[in-house]
Amino acid sequence: MEGLRTMGPVAGPFSEEKLVCQFTGNMIHSKGIFLGDDPFNFSLPMLLAQGILILLLTRTTYYFLKPLGQGMISAQIIAGIIMGPSILGHDGAYAEKLFPPGGKLVLETLANVGFMLHLFLVGLQMDPRILKKAGKTAVLIGIGGFILPYGLGELAFIIIHHVMTLDRKLSVSIPFMVALNSMTSFVVVSSLLTDLNILNSELGRLATQTSMVSDLCSWFMATMMNTVGIAARDSDWMLLWSLIWLLIFLISIVFVFRPIIIWISKQTPEGERMDEVLFFIIIVMIMGCAFCAEVLGQHAALGPLVLGMALPDGPPIGTILLQKFDTMVTGLLLPIFFALSGSKTKLFSLGKGMFPFMVEFIIILGYIGKFTGTLIPAIFSGVPRWDSLCLAMIMCCKGIIEVATYSMWKDRKILSYQSYSLLLITMLIVTGVCRPIVGYLYDPASSHMSYSRKSIMYPKHDSEFRILVCIHNEHNVSTIINLLEASHATKSSPISIVALCLMELTGSSSSVLESYDSKKKLTSGVTHLGHIINAFNYYEQHNHGRVTVQHFTAIAPYSSMHTDICAIALEMRANIVIVPFHKQMAFGGTEEATATSIKTVNLNVIDKAPCSVGILVDRGHIGGHRSFVAGHSLYHIALLFLGGADDREALSYSRRMAEDPKIRLTVVCFRPWGEQAYTEETEEYLDKKLMNEFKADAVDKIVYSEVIVKDGEGTTQVIRSMEEGFDLFIVGRHHDKSPFTLGLTEWHECTELGLIGDMLAGSDFLFSVLVVQQQPFGLGVQDLSLNGAS
Repeated sequence: MEGLRTMGPVAGPFSEEKLVCQFTGNMIHSKGIFLGDDPFNFSLPMLLAQGILILLLTRTTYYFLKPLGQGMISAQIIAGIIMGPSILGHDGAYAEKLFPPGGKLVLETLANVGFMLHLFLVGLQMDPRILKKAGKTAVLIGIGGFILPYGLGELAFIIIHHVMTLDRKLSVSIPFMVALNSMTSFVVVSSLLTDLNILNSELGRLATQTSMVSDLCSWFMATMMNTVGIAARDSDWMLLWSLIWLLIFLISIVFVFRPIIIWISKQTPEGERMDEVLFFIIIVMIMGCAFCAEVLGQHAALGPLVLGMALPDGPPIGTILLQKFDTMVTGLLLPIFFALSGSKTKLFSLGKGMFPFMVEFIIILGYIGKFTGTLIPAIFSGVPRWDSLCLAMIMCCKGIIEVATYSMWKDRKILSYQSYSLLLITMLIVTGVCRPIVGYLYDPASSHMSYSRKSIMYPKHDSEFRILVCIHNEHNVSTIINLLEASHATKSSPISIVALCLMELTGSSSSVLESYDSKKKLTSGVTHLGHIINAFNYYEQHNHGRVTVQHFTAIAPYSSMHTDICAIALEMRANIVIVPFHKQMAFGGTEEATATSIKTVNLNVIDKAPCSVGILVDRGHIGGHRSFVAGHSLYHIALLFLGGADDREALSYSRRMAEDPKIRLTVVCFRPWGEQAYTEETEEYLDKKLMNEFKADAVDKIVYSEVIVKDGEGTTQVIRSMEEGFDLFIVGRHHDKSPFTLGLTEWHECTELGLIGDMLAGSDFLFSVLVVQQQPFGLGVQDLSLNGAS
């Protein structure tokens, strides 16, 4: 099928272009290869082959680069470089067969549609209210990080222009490169922070606010330069009309399209799927905004981006639309966009002489200006030096917005092939170096380590008992409140409670950690939050003078949710954090997993909490006389004491509970065969000392017994004998080296509960379980059990 496609040079609007002519029937492959048709002469088979190659190559590249700390975007661009004229495309037969100019046009159109939809999702997840929250520090750093690289670049350009004669194209492109290097995209920074699991850390929140300020400056500069570029090709009046129509377009998005989409979202009840007709209307609006942007001379993605920014982030709109678009856009279309951007790079045509050196000097100067312009204001504003260093490197990272701008200006001949290649490769190197360094240097857990241990043991006389309770949903509330009731709040020793509602970050790129008073509007779409707050407020009123409750809400990715929990625990000086177990009891008494991501949160809290941790296994909602939340007059609690720091912490908590007249406590102390005398300051000596103190103070309604056990089988028999008649079992977490758990390790399923806790949480039992861990060792913290209380 020769002659189906012809090409040749023609005069273009900026320079000489390549014109491709092919038959309109070349859209599908009708006959097949066995009848003499070459599939690559038809657009559809070629598009499918190109898509397969891009997806396979990008995933393979990411597989090898991920251990080096590189992100998906860098892998996709590098795959494009491999696919382009620098490596595989250097073979003319390969390039002509798989990526001819005519076939590449269809692929580029598809990639730009994906980029347009991605920017709509990005705008949808952006919260412009971050600008209102940005303090003086973020504003100073954001402006400094934009002005300094821009000023250095322009100054260098003026000096070079007076020292030597520059090529006309280079003279035009350098100001654009300077402006480009001054950009820091909120989209790129939030994506990087999410990948590094520091989005909701102190540094992450500062970087988010700083990038939003810098991004505002960047977009204003980019839009103005694009508009001025259009006017420069026509007339001065064209500049004025371009600005007027652009302003009218943006106002229409905010005051026409936005109310319509919000009205559409209100027609969809919470938790239900959006009607297809309503979704179709939103699609038409997105395409209409993209079309209007193109008509006004802007990039097609500007319209969908502004439309997304005008809509409320988070549920319900953000969550619904993100679920509709995300997989197709992120998984299929964006890899094509980045791969094509990388394929435009020509490594072997950078040229010789002063030209590439001059361009690279301007580019590097921009990165130095960005780094310095962020670092100095950050240190001046009181940000710790290591955090300032990490923030400066974060602000130097670039991604999708910069790549799209490079490609747009290259297509408009503002950037040459050499300038484009140098910009893209330098971006890959700088981002590829900064990303793993930030991940290595910055550990949000380091700010949560306490130099004094927070514990339930050895409290000061009549001190306040501080508890942080974590709630994922309404099912957690009943058992947690009853556990708080059992904690025995008095006027002489009151309980201070921080109720932290945890929600996964969906439909937004900005994490949130706020108190209830400033959170009402943000969570207006979440109906269960009000029910949880009301339940704790009722509990506080019922125990007036003995209990105080503070409400916080954390919206963050599950992978970094523990950062907010630890931050609140440290700020409130909590003695213990109570987190719900990730499984709940289903009908019939069997357990069902609610979310494995909650298990990850619990494990991270156990490892990094600045105080003791309790994991509460809820069996209350199935009812029955053993239910800990059933509300009967007398609670039956059992404590299993096998020894160790965690069991001593559990004993101290149980000791407080036993002071309540409604609590009947049974303590079972396990003793080994052939017990010997212990020297002072050993774990066994401290266990015996604390137990003797407990027995001396024990009241009549405390039942104490000792059992002699040889191994894990004996421990299991003792627990089985106590199966009836208890509402709650309390046990320490760590018993790995205890003789009482020999033979139980092979049945260990839930590591966060420990060996005994895992057994008690099994479906064979119907009582609730509280597994207690004393604060883990941290920086500057010594063992409480051996050195006394803090």
